[in-house]
Amino acid sequence: MDSMIKFMLLFSRQGKVRLQQWYEAYSEKQKKKTMRELIATILARRPKMCSFLEWKEFKIVYKRYASLYFCCAIEDDDNELIVLELIHRYVELLDKYFGSVCELDIIFNFEKAYYMLDELVVGGEIQETSKKNVVKAIAEQDMLQEEHEAKTLLEEIGLS
Repeated sequence: MDSMIKFMLLFSRQGKVRLQQWYEAYSEKQKKKTMRELIATILARRPKMCSFLEWKEFKIVYKRYASLYFCCAIEDDDNELIVLELIHRYVELLDKYFGSVCELDIIFNFEKAYYMLDELVVGGEIQETSKKNVVKAIAEQDMLQEEHEAKTLLEEIGLS
C-alpha cells in the first residue's frame, strides 16, 4: 500500500536540511538528488507564490515559518490542504514544546522534533490529529527519559 506522504523535509533559507523523514524506500543517491533539486526549486520561488507545486511525479506542499521551510511530497490525488494543516499542526506542536521554535531548537533537539513528527505521522499516514494527545505523549516520554537519566546518574555515583 502506498503512503499518503512520501517524505517530509525541514530546511533553512540557506538550503541546509534540518530534518528529513522518508516514508518510502529511496537510495541515498536518490535522496540527495531529490533534496538538492527540490530545495533549489522551492528557494527559487517568490514568497507570495502558492504553497503547492507539481514536481516530477509528486505534488509538493510547503510552508515557510520564520527561517525554516516545512515541505511534504504527496501523490497527485492526495489532498494538499490536509497536508498543509498537518504542517501547521507540527509547527504548533514545536512552538508549544520549545516556546516559539527556531532553527537552533531543531538542530540541538532533533530527536524531539523527530519524536513529535513520529507521533503525528506513521508510515506516511496521519496518525494523530489531537495536539493534546501528542503533547501528553511527549510529556510522558520526557518523564521516562528524566527518570532514566536520574537512575543512570545514581548508579554512576554508587547510590542505587
